[in-house]
Amino acid sequence: MSLIDTHCHLDFPELYRDLDQILARAEKAGVSRMISICTKLEDFPRIRTIAESHAPVFCAVGVHPHEASRYPSLTARELVALADGAKTIAIGETGLDDHYTHSPMEAQETSFRLHIEAARQTGLPLIVHSRSADDATIRILEEEYQKGAFSGLLHCFSAGEGLARAALEIGFYVSFSGILTFKKAENVRKVAEFCPSQRLLVETDAPFLAPEPHRGKRNEPAFVCHTAARLADLRGISHDALAQITTENARCLFSKIA
Repeated sequence: MSLIDTHCHLDFPELYRDLDQILARAEKAGVSRMISICTKLEDFPRIRTIAESHAPVFCAVGVHPHEASRYPSLTARELVALADGAKTIAIGETGLDDHYTHSPMEAQETSFRLHIEAARQTGLPLIVHSRSADDATIRILEEEYQKGAFSGLLHCFSAGEGLARAALEIGFYVSFSGILTFKKAENVRKVAEFCPSQRLLVETDAPFLAPEPHRGKRNEPAFVCHTAARLADLRGISHDALAQITTENARCLFSKIA
């Protein structure tokens, strides 16, 4: 069984200090590839170095919506230039977060649209974060898709059914994290049950959101196997079949994965 953790943060101190051991445990758990995601541009050089120094690791470049107001001069051209590397395989994470609103929504929307343009120009998939912002995320995705197609995924899905269906309509993938295993996450499991097989992905969002039976602990890529197992059980298929499906989907979306 081979799995791909499509979203983790290996540069975060909680993981970086134990990186060699974390990568060894991921390999032992059958996690063949990991994508380490950028949240702040000043951190990208280290993220890229981690990817370039470790064969199983790839990376994405972008600005988290929490940080959007810190980059008022950001341009799509800058993101495109930073994405020019063999192991940089996606744009993001970007999107909207109206739960904490660490950056004003206007700044988040501007940043989101810049990332979409960078995804168009590079042909790389867009990694979308959406929390408590379903309607605005749908609006922007649909408006921007009308201007020109782009590919991507909803990462760490925890939103409503409407956002999932709108994203699927434009060909997006939906990625499920440890939230899928949480007792009160019935809305997430409902989406996981109807999402087309060819659009399913799994992730950890490590070091956050460790799945059961590790909930409350530091998350790491090896734990993606628990989310994958829960997703397989929900869909009534074998764990090996689910692993094959999600791995093939990840390789299809992230076409630069070797």
